[in-house]
Amino acid sequence: MHIALCTAYFAVLLVLAMYGLHRSHLVITVLRNGRTLKDLKEGVPALASEGIETRIDVPFVTMQLPLYNEATVVDRLLDQVATIQWPRERFEIQVLDDSTDETRAIARRKVEALRESGLDVTYIHRVDRTGYKAGALDNGLKVAKGELVAIFDADFLPQPDFLRAVVPHFMQDPKVGMVQARWGHLNRERSMLTRTQALMLDGHHLVENRARAAAGWLFNFSGTGGIWRKEAIACAGGWQHDTLTEDLDLSYRAQLAGWRFVYRENVVTPAELPEDISAFRAQQFRWAKGTVQTARKLSGRLMRAELSPMQRIEAMFHLTPHFAYPLMVLLSVLLLPALVLMPATSARAMLMIDLPLVIGTTGSLAGFYTMAEMAQGRSARGALRQLPALLALGAGLAPHLTKAVWEGLFSMSGEFVRTPKKGRLEGRYRAAADLPVIETALCLVSAVSVVASIESGHWFATPFAMLFAFGYGYVAFFVASEQLARTAAPGPAIVGPSAEDTRKDVIPVGPDSSSELAA
Repeated sequence: MHIALCTAYFAVLLVLAMYGLHRSHLVITVLRNGRTLKDLKEGVPALASEGIETRIDVPFVTMQLPLYNEATVVDRLLDQVATIQWPRERFEIQVLDDSTDETRAIARRKVEALRESGLDVTYIHRVDRTGYKAGALDNGLKVAKGELVAIFDADFLPQPDFLRAVVPHFMQDPKVGMVQARWGHLNRERSMLTRTQALMLDGHHLVENRARAAAGWLFNFSGTGGIWRKEAIACAGGWQHDTLTEDLDLSYRAQLAGWRFVYRENVVTPAELPEDISAFRAQQFRWAKGTVQTARKLSGRLMRAELSPMQRIEAMFHLTPHFAYPLMVLLSVLLLPALVLMPATSARAMLMIDLPLVIGTTGSLAGFYTMAEMAQGRSARGALRQLPALLALGAGLAPHLTKAVWEGLFSMSGEFVRTPKKGRLEGRYRAAADLPVIETALCLVSAVSVVASIESGHWFATPFAMLFAFGYGYVAFFVASEQLARTAAPGPAIVGPSAEDTRKDVIPVGPDSSSELAA
């Protein structure tokens, strides 16, 4: 029993340490590729704003805006899109609306106002959500005029110079299939939760994406805040909805088909972060399950593709990071018996239990997120102060994301649960969630581990047992509070669609009779 426990404990630590070392490798890759990153950051010269509205020698761009029940943000989004600096004769906007609520009326009225101002705006509403977001994008692509397709989710605010900054990449190199911009954060300082999310996303954009782009490894379109060459989408097999991360899936298929991707860290599109733990948890569940599904779908193809060994290795790390969550849950469960059964009086035990926990949990993460903060001119000290909250939140999410990993391993596709946005009306949309029974139980186990670490003299393990306890407890408390509030006070209604709104200018779109287009 004692031997089996030790073997399981150290096996989990070893695998988690591998993912930690991978983060360190990404940091080192960024440091080694400073000159390349400088060139990528500067990109190709942006098109001048003077005279841009009258140019006819630029590519035609379609901007797709997928919506599903976005009444709180759709006005803001369309107001912002109207400021895009691009020739109106070479630009169209597609509002791809799968909504079932008052978003339809709000979007239609706004589309009509924008059309009266001279913009080429098309409203496409599907009466079913076949394929979810991927299905909506594919449906719009059938009638898209543009050779380039920009995509923005409803909570993003594309900046006026976005197209001027990124389109030149496509004009310079015909093999560029996609350009991804960096995400910004509108509500970063709202709470500890939003600050932690912002740090997580900055790590992805300012370390992972920068390292992969500079080293020539595969990286992904982030689902929004980027622009595709329409030909690249078609060449890769189009949008497919057999995974919940259609963006990651298409990204890998396009790069395996020979298309080159570009990452522009200095082109920033601000967006709204989820402010409720239930909404954030639902978003992370979808990303985790979809990433595992994509790994199942494409791993064989990756192994057979003409890639370098490092491209294959990095791709597998890219597609499997969520397997760390079930390992974290297992580690928090094994920690208690390990603390009780393995004495801390010997230096050997200290080195075997405490030191790996310290280094594996914090060392690589500290360097990773410090680099992300410093890359945008923020304080490294701020990242270190935020690190305990990030570790605790990661632990608190682990049980829920373990379920996502399990589902991703044994089922494809699934329901695309949108992330509720607050926008201009707080409380309109709220995420549903199960009561956090498992998180509560693990919080109690970890609390006992805190006591056991003190009693047994495993001092290095104490703060990490406390992080587990705090993380599980934090998520459990706020999820339960939000769900009780959701039950007691359902979100208020906004103005609904009138009979006139729902029947105006409706004609079929292409061969898909389940869709309708208002022009």
